[in-house]
Amino acid sequence: MQAMRPGFTDEQLIEAARRAISVEIDGLRAQLPRIGDAFAQACRVCFGCRGRVVVTGMGKSGHVAGKIAATLASTGTPAFFVHPAEASHGDVGMIIRDDVLLALSNSGETDEVLTIVPVIKRLGVPLVAMTGSARSTLARAATVHLEIGVPAEACPLNLAPTASTTAALAVGDALAVALLKARGFTEEDFARSHPAGNLGRRLLLRVADVMRTGADVPRVAPETSLADGLLEISRKGLGMTAIVDPADRAIGVFTDGDLRRAIDRAVDLRATPIATVMTQNAKTVRSDTLAAEALLSMERHRITALLVVDPEDRVVGALNVHDLMRAGVV
Repeated sequence: MQAMRPGFTDEQLIEAARRAISVEIDGLRAQLPRIGDAFAQACRVCFGCRGRVVVTGMGKSGHVAGKIAATLASTGTPAFFVHPAEASHGDVGMIIRDDVLLALSNSGETDEVLTIVPVIKRLGVPLVAMTGSARSTLARAATVHLEIGVPAEACPLNLAPTASTTAALAVGDALAVALLKARGFTEEDFARSHPAGNLGRRLLLRVADVMRTGADVPRVAPETSLADGLLEISRKGLGMTAIVDPADRAIGVFTDGDLRRAIDRAVDLRATPIATVMTQNAKTVRSDTLAAEALLSMERHRITALLVVDPEDRVVGALNVHDLMRAGVV
């Protein structure tokens, strides 16, 4: 293991890091005035693609290209990464006439990338090139060229790709975001691309997926005694019970908060009808509501459970915050 240079202090390490970040910020700032007509044209080429956006790049640019492809794919633009060296040995067959090639090369002279160009030209595949030089071979061959050059690399030797790869990544993200907005891509669309993650659970789950139904829903008639209402709450374990009319429509709810208020009034638990101490106009939700919206309603009203009703206000289910926690919504 190589030893650190003698006398190299913590302050020098911190200064080197701050300088690197500062140089990369300058590189990003240099991109802002370049986001213009060419960028809009690149967006239109990608938006009009009937196939996939095939992203390629070599070395560090390849790593960035892979991330850009993943971001495009997860935000509504079908895309995948092709390694340019592998493309020259058969993988170029993955590119079809309906595709668009997005090629990254800081120099614009990367041999492995340039080898692909004649093949896609014969197919009539549009080429969007991201390079650091408008005079490069790749830039001159492109249908649309996005210049992404930076004033300097963060590497003090100005050799290791650092600021240039950060700039390429940022412009790739900008392309994905612009296309996302042009498509009218929604949160639900995003969740469908991430069904296994917490985001997917938060955005795709409906109340119907997590609510309790049938005999598990606490409900009593208005004339039920407060004591019997408390037994129903205990049996069902939701911390509340619905009070329903003969048609099963919700006319109120009784919660632990109502119980505390009833005790403060010293009511007779056995003689008092629950309807006289219930909360009217109970907070309800529909079964097709997003579970995340149900959680927001609980937080907004500072309650821990909700009744689920149909369009005629008939009680069809119930849920509490623990149900949402078990489903991974919280």
